[in-house]
Amino acid sequence: MTPGAKRLLHVANLTVGGTGLVYAWMLYLAEPAEPDPFAIAALHHPWQPAVKNLHVLFAPLLVFAIGLIWSDHVWKRVRSGFPLRRRVGLTLAALAAPMIASGYLLQTSVDETWHDVWVWTHVGSSTLWIAAYLAHLAGRRRAA
Repeated sequence: MTPGAKRLLHVANLTVGGTGLVYAWMLYLAEPAEPDPFAIAALHHPWQPAVKNLHVLFAPLLVFAIGLIWSDHVWKRVRSGFPLRRRVGLTLAALAAPMIASGYLLQTSVDETWHDVWVWTHVGSSTLWIAAYLAHLAGRRRAA
């Protein structure tokens, strides 16, 4: 993996993961700022819409970064049987598709049941992605 691709992947994970965690905190843990009886959905924090928009805008950067490293780093290591940090790397590879697909489907679903399915799929796969990415980085530091 080139240094530029590595930096792009780190920046993409930081921006998408960071905005996703902040948005999840605002949505699920923060108390509603001011209850509005006419609002469709409760606004838990004044910056909630902006953070969600940033998350959705930064997400293609992560999709691009994953695609950029796929053949040179991921697929090459899968085919060669490269053992170092293989379990965590394979976990990341397996989580990429559900995380990306559920993020897209979450934005386009209109049925409430399917929307809930995509929310839980996206939150679960994204949380596991962040943990596995950090473990992958920690393993790299240990190996060095």
